[in-house]
Amino acid sequence: EAIKCDRGRTYEGGGYHDQKAYATSIRSRGPLIFYTDPDATGRRVKDTFAAAYPDIEDKVWWKSDFSKYDPEKYEKLLRRAVDYLNKKHGKLYVEDVFVGRDPSFAIPFRFVGEYATHALFAKIMFPKNIEGIHDPDEKRWTLLNVPSFLLDPQRDGSRSDAAVIVDFRRRIALVAGPADYCGSIKKTMFTVMNYLLPDLGYLSMHSAANVGEKGDSAVLFGLSGTGKTTLSADPDRQFIGDDEIAWTDAGISNIEDGCYAKLIDLDKKAEPVIAAALSMPATIVENVPPLPGRILSDLDPQELDLADSSITENTRFAYGLECNPQVMEGAKAGHPKTVVLLTADAFGVLPPISLLDKDDAMYHFVTGYSSKIAGTEVGVTEPKATFSACFGAPFMSRFPSVYANLLAKKIGEANTRCILLNT
Repeated sequence: EAIKCDRGRTYEGGGYHDQKAYATSIRSRGPLIFYTDPDATGRRVKDTFAAAYPDIEDKVWWKSDFSKYDPEKYEKLLRRAVDYLNKKHGKLYVEDVFVGRDPSFAIPFRFVGEYATHALFAKIMFPKNIEGIHDPDEKRWTLLNVPSFLLDPQRDGSRSDAAVIVDFRRRIALVAGPADYCGSIKKTMFTVMNYLLPDLGYLSMHSAANVGEKGDSAVLFGLSGTGKTTLSADPDRQFIGDDEIAWTDAGISNIEDGCYAKLIDLDKKAEPVIAAALSMPATIVENVPPLPGRILSDLDPQELDLADSSITENTRFAYGLECNPQVMEGAKAGHPKTVVLLTADAFGVLPPISLLDKDDAMYHFVTGYSSKIAGTEVGVTEPKATFSACFGAPFMSRFPSVYANLLAKKIGEANTRCILLNT
């Protein structure tokens, strides 16, 4: 369905009716290959907003990558996008899933969108069939994804021809215009959870987690390049999650049901789970080009050149947790014995490893310090200090102090050891 129907722009100067999804030589037994709009090879962070209603305005941490959107203009835009879809009479794809695996905080979530690829992504990445949610209809969220609807900044009050807008009042997320990077769906709903969970006394974390044979679970915070994904995939420990974790009164659990891994320069020997999943069905490879002179339908997915960054360095792969044989049952565990704050200090300031007291842990958690190393990003030719509050500032919709106070409370109650690991 995605191969047949998903149409849009895939390269600079291209038209809006190009094929966007392709199969490989193993057809439905392997991944779907998807190409985003050239302006959406990553999250459109400067085009990410929340409708700034008075009742939520003081609770939200407003910043350049989560800005205020005028509520009146948003309501008109939402009506305009819905009218556009109704008049278009095109196909819409719907997936009913959940955000969160623990029924004490999980919310029902309906994805509605123009692309079958995005519906498949929602099915891969979000939990299914979560039972025991109290009053689910009062918690249900809807994400409306309309990539073919181009915004007019003068008319719509947007910054560009695309916008991602969260409506905390009506429990709606609107992704409109060329913002078809699959990660926009995932991170929009994570931003929603980061707003909701603190009111329950729960901590949503941009982190990884795993658990040892004796039930000794660990949470790992860290920015890109600090080793979070590698350490979470320790073969001697069971995997809980690699990106979005919740810490509740019962312990920790994965908010998601899948992984969205970076593919650029993937070492298949070092990452055997991802390598094997490349040949599995119901997976999505994003923005990896075909080999020169070859067409994708004649290409085995294991032949893809994962070092090819000609489209973007942010090539991605979405696959379900079931692809990982090391997943902990239910992707959950008790309260963590250890919290690890990962940093890559290129300036020789921090020691290799430090045992932190609660105050030190809060300081490093709120500052979220690391270094961008030469070669990890375009234009980075020498080490550069970087800071991201709570190790995930763009997605933190409440003030950093909210999450820091929750973390302090959780580690105090669980007597959790905190370590700063300089990788």
